[in-house]
Amino acid sequence: MTIGYIAALLTTISFIPQAIMTIRTHDTEGISVSMYVIFVTGVFFWFVYGVIQRDFAIIAANFLTFVLALPILVIAARNELKRRRSENPS
Repeated sequence: MTIGYIAALLTTISFIPQAIMTIRTHDTEGISVSMYVIFVTGVFFWFVYGVIQRDFAIIAANFLTFVLALPILVIAARNELKRRRSENPS
């Protein structure tokens, strides 16, 4: 059980530096929007799985990871839309 909590803590806090940097700078040039869509969806389903299993480590880790990854996805998607609009003005 302790190993699960350590793994959850480490994988979750690994997103904090990326989230802070992306939120501050809005620089997402090197971020794949499609990867983040898949990742955030997977994290959401892991959260749901944790709820079904009543496993607090899975619930907490994936909820926090979702909260950290979602703003990165939103910013990256907005930047991608802006980039595409500037390349193909109507």
